[in-house]
Amino acid sequence: MNYKNLDAEVCIHSGHCVKSLPTVFDVKKRPWIEADGAPVEDVMRVVDGCPSGALSYERREA
Repeated sequence: MNYKNLDAEVCIHSGHCVKSLPTVFDVKKRPWIEADGAPVEDVMRVVDGCPSGALSYERREA
């Protein structure tokens, strides 16, 4: 998986990502998204659940 984008203009700041996977999404750090902070499936699940659709990724073929 390749973390692709956060569209800050689309983000509604629900906190879904931060609450669901704080090892990846930590607004106190820079960069605040560390895609390698959790298993790929977990990151994909949280990104797919983003209520605004502001987060996206693309799958890399092995």
